[in-house]
Amino acid sequence: MRKLMFIAGAAVGYVLGARAGRERYEQLREAARRFRKNPAVRNSMDSATLAGRQAAGRAAGAFADRAGERLPEPVVERLRSVQGRQTPMNDEWGSSR
Repeated sequence: MRKLMFIAGAAVGYVLGARAGRERYEQLREAARRFRKNPAVRNSMDSATLAGRQAAGRAAGAFADRAGERLPEPVVERLRSVQGRQTPMNDEWGSSR
């Protein structure tokens, strides 16, 4: 995660500090758009999103099971509902854009 943040920061710094101006910025922007539209990249992003959601659901269920007696009942029920919910990939957090 730190490498990704560093690379993103370096890219932003380059774009903001580049003397090449608007033309180079547009080239970089187009390259990023093509990268995001690549089917292999989109499949990887979708798979990572789905795996993250499934892991979050399992973690919420495990937390509800272990800390259930110490939490208010509405909180426990909400956590258990997150565990079993199947969310579509085209919601506001999905990657179908």
